[in-house]
Amino acid sequence: MGAPKGNKYWEFRNKHGRDYKYTPELLWEEAIKYFQWIEDNPLWEEELFAYQGQVTRERKYKMRAMTITGFCLFADIEEKTFYNYKANKGFIHIITRIEKTIYSQKFEGAAATLLNPNIIARDLGLREQTDHQLKVNKSFHELSTEELEKRYELIKSLENKEKNTDK
Repeated sequence: MGAPKGNKYWEFRNKHGRDYKYTPELLWEEAIKYFQWIEDNPLWEEELFAYQGQVTRERKYKMRAMTITGFCLFADIEEKTFYNYKANKGFIHIITRIEKTIYSQKFEGAAATLLNPNIIARDLGLREQTDHQLKVNKSFHELSTEELEKRYELIKSLENKEKNTDK
């Protein structure tokens, strides 16, 4: 049996929606635990060396990159929830600090080549911008065939150079 028509039961609610899983202070404490976990649990690479027929294994420390996704998994919240927290005035300072800490760790790790600089640069949205605009004093129909071929070759070489730097 449903509620009677014309009821106003919804007016009896004193709040709408669920409570947040974290307060700003608890979220920051959870972030600190995540940052410590990242430091305490590095990735390890195993390298094999052969010298005079003797094979030796060596474990090599690899820095683990912090990520928003990793933090959300650690804190047991959805990424959407993380960004919803950011929309709340009480959380914006904490969320911004978490984002900046993660950004800084990735940037510094890549700068010291402890993390792959190409992958981190892409993740952080860093990219060298090159300007491939040609200033043409004449319109293309006024150029000779030789001038057009030179400009075509220049454009192709710039495109090839850009493709090689993106790899």
